[in-house]
Amino acid sequence: MAAKHRAAPGLPTGTVTFLFTDIEGSTRLWEANHDAMRMALARHDEVLRKCIDAQRGHVFKTAGDAFCAAFDNAPDAVHAAVAAQLALNAEPWPESNRILVRMALHSGAAELRQGDYFGPPLNYVSRLLAVGHGGQTLLSETTRDLCRDRLPLGADVQSLGEYGLKDLPRRQQIFQLVHPDLPQAFPPLKTLFSEVDADKPSMAVLPFTNLSGDAEQEYFADGVVDDIITALARVRAFFVIARNSSFTYKGKAVDIKQVGRELGVRYVLEGSIRRAGNRVRITGQLIAAETGVHIWADRFEGGLEDIFDLQDRITESVVGAVEPSLRLAEFKRARTKPTVNLHAYDYFLRAWQKLSMDPRQQGMDEALEELRRAIELDPNYSAAKALYGWATQLRMSARGQRIEAEVRNGVRMAREALAAHHDDPITLVTAGWALCWLDWAYDEAMDAVDRALKLAPDVAVVLNHAGWVRAFAGDPAEAEELLRRAIRLSPLDPQMAHLLQGLAIACLRRGKYEEALAASERASRERPTAQRALLLSLVALGRLPEAKALAQRMRESSVTTTISWLMSVPLKDRAFRARCVAAMRAAGIPE
Repeated sequence: MAAKHRAAPGLPTGTVTFLFTDIEGSTRLWEANHDAMRMALARHDEVLRKCIDAQRGHVFKTAGDAFCAAFDNAPDAVHAAVAAQLALNAEPWPESNRILVRMALHSGAAELRQGDYFGPPLNYVSRLLAVGHGGQTLLSETTRDLCRDRLPLGADVQSLGEYGLKDLPRRQQIFQLVHPDLPQAFPPLKTLFSEVDADKPSMAVLPFTNLSGDAEQEYFADGVVDDIITALARVRAFFVIARNSSFTYKGKAVDIKQVGRELGVRYVLEGSIRRAGNRVRITGQLIAAETGVHIWADRFEGGLEDIFDLQDRITESVVGAVEPSLRLAEFKRARTKPTVNLHAYDYFLRAWQKLSMDPRQQGMDEALEELRRAIELDPNYSAAKALYGWATQLRMSARGQRIEAEVRNGVRMAREALAAHHDDPITLVTAGWALCWLDWAYDEAMDAVDRALKLAPDVAVVLNHAGWVRAFAGDPAEAEELLRRAIRLSPLDPQMAHLLQGLAIACLRRGKYEEALAASERASRERPTAQRALLLSLVALGRLPEAKALAQRMRESSVTTTISWLMSVPLKDRAFRARCVAAMRAAGIPE
């Protein structure tokens, strides 16, 4: 349908806020009942014009059921959008012709020519409108910044995260305008996902049920869920549905499969809270929405002497347990997916699983090949590039040999990952550890892991790599604390042997030889090839015959442990390196 122009006088210039709208499913509505839709459209047009005019806006173009309006400032545009959505939502539409209008707002400088606007802001707001749903109002980051302190009464702005929009080179931060009298739960945005985003796991955290009969405990349960959502949202390995959407299920009996369909999520975390005397018990369970299968469940208890401390500890425990459980569930899903239907994210998962569970050089080779495929499919996949750097380090360690061309490629991948990390803590910490080992870039590595720890202090994989960087290049006491915390948060972690070896190194540096021995013995039980820290611990404790016997078994099973290999390990503490070299020579490790 041809666009109609309304060459209204006094159209705004300079920085203009644009409000674009259209009706979801209008073609279907026309085909279902032409006469009813004609009447509904007339009322729709009347409501929109009234609300736009009331806020001094200008309708400069219409096309079918689509409206294009311009405002002098962002607050006026937002007020008009809220008023229009409230009025449309209150209309007694026939059930067969219910009108749901999606809206988008963006601010910028556009060229005004013959009653119409031209320029990038028009393209942006059009792309933003295209990804929304009926009844939903989306804002660009620019508009959010211009109106954040002058919102309509009761309204708020909720971040939906970063998304790709058609024809725009960079991912954009998108916001949703919310109001208590309007629907707030919508399916995921219809954005231009990359290969990795399209298949990334998503999760909703439902309000916890208060089983105590004490209404005053509602704030505590809601506070725990708020903290869990915030903490999980920092883990960019999966999407977490915002609180305003998941809390629409509060107080309702829910069907997990239906929640999964309505919110477009793969996993749902639900729980309950019960108070008995001075004690509080919280249970939680992670469920696969499609099948209803329980992936993880646990309970947490504590006293009410310091209720906020208890809330923090519960959040830490849930996040620490959910992240590796979700990771294992994704590993399983990727394994069962047909090879012909693999996406970049699936290749990434397969590689991560091999690095976590297959310490052989063949496993490292296969992981690197999977990562090459992931990066070919998505050249901007920073998490895969970071993992490539770590895989290069693990293969170098398994082989006991440094091949400079491979090292240079691993360093390049890790640096590219850091350059485009998007505040993903796992990308940051993995690339940081790779640079620490491969390039001895201590300061760069410490900066990366410190940033990751601020973003995700309760995620085991972040604590794992951060602990190793500290063990090699920083404070061994801090390394020990980080690694012990990771083990406590994720006692069944698939990388337990890696965690324990790092803990042993930290304890060796601190002179805590018995604790180093305990950690390294457990590591070797978890993974029989994990024996280097055990050898160093035995020598440190003066148990030289046992150390020599172990060295003999290591030589018979592998040629990867040599003094020259040890000299390639990036231990910043030269005195500790010298002690390690002396210990290996004393045990009979060849040069």
